[in-house]
Amino acid sequence: MPELEPKAGLLDNPDVQKLIHRHLTHAVAQTPEESAHGLDLSELRASEVRFWTLWLGDDLHAIGAWKQIGENQAELKSMHVTEAVRRKGTGAVLLQHLIQDAEKADVRTLFLQTGSGPFFTPAVALYRRHGFIECPPFADYGEDQNSIYMIRDSGTKAR
Repeated sequence: MPELEPKAGLLDNPDVQKLIHRHLTHAVAQTPEESAHGLDLSELRASEVRFWTLWLGDDLHAIGAWKQIGENQAELKSMHVTEAVRRKGTGAVLLQHLIQDAEKADVRTLFLQTGSGPFFTPAVALYRRHGFIECPPFADYGEDQNSIYMIRDSGTKAR
């Protein structure tokens, strides 16, 4: 059976651009606009961002990125799994790849912001299984009832 293959970049690929657009419109539909913080295509091209795609053959299954926000610190950004493969382990494969890629770049602390509503419950559970715990707002984020902030130190083991 073929394995999911992570590929860096590919921001010019039309399928990738469609999934980025889907992610951004989906996030706004589930969260008030002021609480949605996904990166658009131009922001994903920034030098401090590492963007990844996850493929099975020619089929795009997921996107995700991490953004350097300080010395040895980064934020997970724009994780999105296609609806057809949700809750089948694809998100875990992508998340583990993003964690490993960040650690290779000497990132010791990963942060993330996600929604707090019921729609985001599976994502929060995924992050917890991979060693993330809730934390106060970080970087430029402020208190927001629609957001959950999480942190994972490189010494934290997945549970």
